[in-house]
Amino acid sequence: MELAPYVTDLQRQLLEVAETGSDDTRAAAERLAAGLDAAARLVLLDVLSAAAGEITRDLAPGSVDLRLRGREVEFVVTAPTAEPEGDDGSAASVDLDDVSTSRTTLRLPDALKARVDEAALADGLSVNTWLVRAIAAAVQPKQRRSAQRTLRTGDNFAGWAR
Repeated sequence: MELAPYVTDLQRQLLEVAETGSDDTRAAAERLAAGLDAAARLVLLDVLSAAAGEITRDLAPGSVDLRLRGREVEFVVTAPTAEPEGDDGSAASVDLDDVSTSRTTLRLPDALKARVDEAALADGLSVNTWLVRAIAAAVQPKQRRSAQRTLRTGDNFAGWAR
């Protein structure tokens, strides 16, 4: 998504409003419009990021991330995984609707809290959203864990040892 058309439209609207004023008003509006680009882009990014965060809460354990490539914004949607069936054939997942929520206190060691903060920042999420996604992924049935047993390239291996 290119933000330039929206910023340009905002600048145009500012100049149109200033047309009704004096020469000094029009000159001031032209100076303001020229400097408006960076501020408007930042505000638009904040709005888009907040919207992506709200959608992520509703989509958890799926997510919507916002990426900036140059001056272009890109949405990356990670759909929730298919719900695996339980032993009785029914869906075996946790209902993560945002309508009813519960508050809980979680005490983390300082070192772990710092790592959670870093991980959430790296994913562009709030700590709460990151924790909700991590917990939702952790309580999925054991099918999820088989993916951790895959061999990684290089000298690094991931999986379980007995």
